[in-house]
Amino acid sequence: MNATTDISMKTNEVLKVELEVFRRQHRDLDEAIAALQERDTSDQLTIRRLKKKKLGLKDKIAQIEDRLTPDIIA
Repeated sequence: MNATTDISMKTNEVLKVELEVFRRQHRDLDEAIAALQERDTSDQLTIRRLKKKKLGLKDKIAQIEDRLTPDIIA
């Protein structure tokens, strides 16, 4: 268990900051992927790597959102 990646050890304020940073990185990757795909000589390996990184960020975002959203039993 790595303390820097374990969200259970972080405060909500820290998680909110990280969430915003991850969302910004996710948007930036989305724009980079779109720009590469528009080029005629796009590098498919680079695009695939960026998409994998974007998916990893999406997973981190979902984990933090789950932690910050209280469980509501209906």
